[in-house]
Amino acid sequence: MATANDRAVLQTIFNPSTPFGDIPGLDEEEEEEEDAQEEGGAFAPEVLEQVRDLELQGVSAAESGDVSAALERFGEAIRLLPERASAYNNRAQALRLRGDVAGALRDLEAAIRLSRGRGRAACQSFVQRGLIHRLQARDEDARRDLERAARLGSAFARRQLALLNPYSALCNQMLSEMLGRLRNPGGPGSE
Repeated sequence: MATANDRAVLQTIFNPSTPFGDIPGLDEEEEEEEDAQEEGGAFAPEVLEQVRDLELQGVSAAESGDVSAALERFGEAIRLLPERASAYNNRAQALRLRGDVAGALRDLEAAIRLSRGRGRAACQSFVQRGLIHRLQARDEDARRDLERAARLGSAFARRQLALLNPYSALCNQMLSEMLGRLRNPGGPGSE
């Protein structure tokens, strides 16, 4: 079973700009509820354990720079439990690392659909899809996904939303300039 630390490592690998502690949905009650749904639901416990192990192997492979091996492990996990959202989200990150944005978007769509837009996998999928939309200059789509991720508990998504807000960006720039003048009263920009 993946521990909170394992999920933190996964988050750090696939979202390097996210602070280590910002693990969307890492709320113990929500986590226990998701685990209970997976274990008591349609997933056989021994298969679920095998899939989680494959995902951790995929994370380790990605961490060591072997994206091909990571994709293989995530693919195996999906073949074993095609109804589980987490492996699609993880594979999407590896696909994105490889430069396959279209493939990543397909997997993110699957993760969101399978998670019914709730829980850790959905939150991470909304963040990743929002970032892809942002890179594609599709700011409204990015904003919509990041808002959904923020509602699911992602502080990273909230910060990204602030960056998408032109008034917020302007205020941040002005505040930064003011703080610079306070720190260096005789420097450039002071009058």
